[in-house]
Amino acid sequence: MERFEGIGEAEVERLLEALCSLASVDEARAFLSDLCTPREIEDLSQRLEVATMLAAGSSYLEVSRATGASSTTVSRVSKCLNKGTGGYRMVLSRLDGAR
Repeated sequence: MERFEGIGEAEVERLLEALCSLASVDEARAFLSDLCTPREIEDLSQRLEVATMLAAGSSYLEVSRATGASSTTVSRVSKCLNKGTGGYRMVLSRLDGAR
């Protein structure tokens, strides 16, 4: 498991278990609404859209313009998409499979 600086491993594991326990979009919405600020949810949603667009072949500039994400955010998401742990690609493939 990737280490999260300043956070205990047991706490991170509990959060991951909580996320895995959610059974529906409504449950996920309720949990995220309680856990995160509206801005944090917007930021997470934006990063997923950035990953979606990059995976589809859009340029950094196209992604930045379409999503409003900074070039730093687009670059970071691209790095994770291409050299990260595979989380974005796994989720994107599952979302695409659900359509």
